[in-house]
Amino acid sequence: MRPLLTVAIKNGIFFVSAEIPGIDLAERPCYYQGKGRLKGSYTRIGDSDEPMTEYEIYSYEAYRKKYQDDIRAVNRVTLAALNKELLDQYVQKLKAGKANLSAMKNEDIYELMSIKRNGEVTLSATLVFSPYPQAYFPQLCITAVVVPGTKMGETGKSGERFLDNQRIEGNILDLLNEAIRFVKKNMRTKTIINSETGQREDRTDYPITAVREAIINALVHRDYSIHTEGMPIQIVMFDDRLEIHNPGGVYGRIRVDQLGKVQPDTRNPVLASELEILDITENRYSGIPTIRLEMEKYNLTAPEFIDARGSFVVKFYKRTKISDTEQNFDDTKDLLVFCKTPRNRREICEYLGLSSVTYAIQRHVIPLVETGRIKLSIPDKPKSPKQLYYSE
Repeated sequence: MRPLLTVAIKNGIFFVSAEIPGIDLAERPCYYQGKGRLKGSYTRIGDSDEPMTEYEIYSYEAYRKKYQDDIRAVNRVTLAALNKELLDQYVQKLKAGKANLSAMKNEDIYELMSIKRNGEVTLSATLVFSPYPQAYFPQLCITAVVVPGTKMGETGKSGERFLDNQRIEGNILDLLNEAIRFVKKNMRTKTIINSETGQREDRTDYPITAVREAIINALVHRDYSIHTEGMPIQIVMFDDRLEIHNPGGVYGRIRVDQLGKVQPDTRNPVLASELEILDITENRYSGIPTIRLEMEKYNLTAPEFIDARGSFVVKFYKRTKISDTEQNFDDTKDLLVFCKTPRNRREICEYLGLSSVTYAIQRHVIPLVETGRIKLSIPDKPKSPKQLYYSE
């Protein structure tokens, strides 16, 4: 190991950091040989080392060995079970302008383009061309709910857990269209005056174009391996935000902060290609830049992209953009009010809408503790798991 050592001084105290670069992605996971790959692989979560799940280990292997789960064979599906009209439309679009393909028989094209693999229909063909893929994979669907509050578990005036709750099924185009319909139905539409044109305009809580891009990204780039085929995509609408969760974290070498800036590896290349040919998606890596641009046009806070353990989350917020100074002031004021009742770390993290408890406490709470505006219930043990934070 060759750590990068850094020394800093604050208030007369020396701090030393050692940054240890991770091994190359192609060599991961690094594991303790005494326990073996499955039991000896760990991941860093907050300030602890947690055993990696079998799926997390598989994800590295899938990238390293270039598994193509989108074209694994589905032995229960036959060609007769697919939508022939849509399949013919796809083949005709595929042949257009391609002399070599135009001379081929459809059956040969099916095998060449991974509609079939070794004579069996593939998963991507099932997802795109089957009238009802859920007959074979019940959980490859979308679950969509509207929560009456800002966190899961809050209930409405009559004790209802969800204001709307829908299981969305069908092929990928059906899933996309019905998911957009669900979000539209549960968004408010307000009339504003365009500052540039002076014209009245109807504006939804979130830009529909951004919502569409986020949903199609989830459908195309989710993990379709046997490890996640029991996990649906989730759309959760809260009072203050919209969240879209899809199984499978960021794929390959790309990091979250690079999304939309560099060309990523594609987890499901055949599925992406089929949807491009059918004009459902462009497959030009423009989805995330489009999402950011549309939120900017609406003057809304920038979307948040989170690579969680085994899942990828997109968050849209209703709040409009304000300066950092104004945001910090508002966050501080709201947090002090929230902590009139003593709160634990997890409650504060969820209130702030953040995924990392450590980050929430370090970024938002510790500065207020240092200035005396928030106090500790156990001041002698600041790291106690029973610690509560309160304001007076």
